[in-house]
Amino acid sequence: MTDTATATTRFGPMTTTRDDSVARGPEETPPREPAPEEQPERAREIVFELAGVEVRYEGATAVEGVNLEIAANEITAFIGPSGCGKTTVLRSLNRMHDITPGAEVLGKVTYHGEDLYAAKVDPAEVRRRIGMVFQKPNPFPKSVYDNVAYGPRINGARRSEVEERVEKALTQAALWDEVHGKLRRSALALSGGQQQRLCIARCLAVQPDVILMDEPCSALDPIATARIEDLMEELKSEYTIVIVTHNMQQAARVSDRTAFFTAEVDDGHRRGRLIEYDVTETLFTSPSDPRTEGYITGRFG
Repeated sequence: MTDTATATTRFGPMTTTRDDSVARGPEETPPREPAPEEQPERAREIVFELAGVEVRYEGATAVEGVNLEIAANEITAFIGPSGCGKTTVLRSLNRMHDITPGAEVLGKVTYHGEDLYAAKVDPAEVRRRIGMVFQKPNPFPKSVYDNVAYGPRINGARRSEVEERVEKALTQAALWDEVHGKLRRSALALSGGQQQRLCIARCLAVQPDVILMDEPCSALDPIATARIEDLMEELKSEYTIVIVTHNMQQAARVSDRTAFFTAEVDDGHRRGRLIEYDVTETLFTSPSDPRTEGYITGRFG
């Protein structure tokens, strides 16, 4: 049975309906829509952990106070003014300082939990697993094919395997469609952007775990730069990428996390320092340190 009644309230006449077939308690309210379940944050697999890292050249500190974690399948960007130690820290991740006279890495750098600088660790194996692409394209004065095949060959791959790796690496580097009919031509005949993608393919051919990139787009035009940035986004599903860049817009576009370094003068010596490390969007929109804000807003650097 349903009863209808009209009552006057301070908001005007209000009609109410009562259904006696449903009994409700005095405090009973209609059921609410269930709240959507929060999606748990993806667990980050830590690839590198740097603790108290300091790099010296001939006893003079170049960069110090570096503490950060770099996760798998992310793009991590190092930004900051010239001379702040970005590339110095990047090179410490695959022991490139071993070949620099007078260079010394202090603190601890671990790779998948293993001390990267332990005596038992083979530096050559480190550089196979952790590849590097340099600022200026540096193809060998060989054919396109031989550039990409070089790494697999010196690592003992069979001929059939070499051919497979060359095609796969050039495909991953978004270059196969452009050069598959020119594999025996000199790599030096390629454009600058193609040469840089060839260097990325050469790195991929040895099947690394990590790709380090030291300002890979600084010598490229905007179109070639966009191709490299798109390529990085595609590659991060399979690789961990760490990039040094002077281009803050590039860091904002491509990276998941960003580390800001700066250089300060102590006792007459210029030293680089890690100032802030955070999710890229947070660092660029809500930096926690005024020095970071000063750099990204253009007040210095």
